[in-house]
Amino acid sequence: MKPTDIRVTAASVYFLPVTMRVPLKFGPETVTSVSCLRVKVAVTDRGGKSAEGWGETPLSVSWVWPSTLAVSDRLRRMEEFSRRLAQELVSSGLEGHPMEIGADFIHGPLAATLKAANTEAGGPEMPYLGSLVAFSAFDIAIHDAFGHLLNKDVYDTYGPDFMSRDLSAFIHAEEGSGIDFRGRYPQDYLVREAPKQLPVWHLVGGVDALEACDLTGSEPKDEHPLLLADWIQRDGLTCLKIKLRGTDAAWDYERMVRVGRIGLTNGVRWLSADFNCTVKDPEYVNAITDRLLADEPEIYARTLYVEQPFPYDLEAHQIDVRSVSARKPLFLDESAHDWEFVRLGRRLGWSGVALKTCKTQTGALLSLCWAKAHGMPLMVQDLTNPMLAIIPHVRLAAHAGTIQGVECNAMQFYPDASVIEERIHPGLYRRRGGVVDLSTLKGSGFGYRIDEIGRKLPEPS
Repeated sequence: MKPTDIRVTAASVYFLPVTMRVPLKFGPETVTSVSCLRVKVAVTDRGGKSAEGWGETPLSVSWVWPSTLAVSDRLRRMEEFSRRLAQELVSSGLEGHPMEIGADFIHGPLAATLKAANTEAGGPEMPYLGSLVAFSAFDIAIHDAFGHLLNKDVYDTYGPDFMSRDLSAFIHAEEGSGIDFRGRYPQDYLVREAPKQLPVWHLVGGVDALEACDLTGSEPKDEHPLLLADWIQRDGLTCLKIKLRGTDAAWDYERMVRVGRIGLTNGVRWLSADFNCTVKDPEYVNAITDRLLADEPEIYARTLYVEQPFPYDLEAHQIDVRSVSARKPLFLDESAHDWEFVRLGRRLGWSGVALKTCKTQTGALLSLCWAKAHGMPLMVQDLTNPMLAIIPHVRLAAHAGTIQGVECNAMQFYPDASVIEERIHPGLYRRRGGVVDLSTLKGSGFGYRIDEIGRKLPEPS
């Protein structure tokens, strides 16, 4: 126990609807709007001192909950679940450091809350990933509040001065690895002097126009680019993440070639391929990469890694992926719910981990520590995070020590959603010179500067 241990005394929920400038294809679904969950929590320490913190995440139902159930029904279920979480978090009475509260809630009340919600709703069950995304906004808010309570940057709180439990209480090393987490804390695996600028990845969606011949006439008429080369030139991009179908090998190969050629012509240095869990057989990916190596060797060489081709339920689909990772580094994304799934992925042959704050700050840090201890490289991937959501996202990337920067694509799909925040943090919401700039983030917690931002919110839901 520490005198700085906190408990959550109140939680408020807000839903901020956002319409997309252009559609985004997630696997088999095309998304045109999203609801962002914003959460405010109040915390109190053992001495009665209190503070508030904020967290936010898009409720990206097509990503977290692939289903034939209507998007509107899935979103309604996730919003209802979020309201329920606010009540459960306060009534749980959990105390400690935010890492301890987050881990205890994830491995206790969260599962019970999800089970009860699914039982009451009937019909298709919301998956665990959906519950984790909803809880992530609360978890981020608790970390933020703790920083404010101590008047410290949140990344200065992840050591023995404030944590009663070391990493061995949360995670375990691979048997026979010789790794011991006793006496180790998250701060031991973080980049302490984090960079203020990060190389930024642009997302090339499956329905994005690449060249003029792809335009349909229905595109928005505003100051933002439409064609890939225009995006690259305006933002100085050097990294492109390419969304693929995973069900049409000919289309996927041609998409890699078209994007790769446009990118390389315009100064892009790195590519990645994202199949969004739609591939069932490793040979599908192998055939594409082998063909690239034979016919487009420069595009093959510039493909830095392949992201999550296979179904995200690793336990149900324990596919040996070593043949894929032998060709290109293979990164877990949707599957990397927590360090235990990372461990399973490593056993199946996955190379690295794509972290996301939308699966909780607590879980991301624990996965980071396990992965780094076992020599697995890291990336930090976007969930099209606008407004406040982008800030913990880029902070994690800066302190994780990724293989190449961070993905940020909210400025592509809903740039106007963040115009209020952009006045305070222009370098975060506009990519220039191929980077995002974190230098305006300062103060306690995550450094939001939320009072200066001054966004007016709807009434709590």
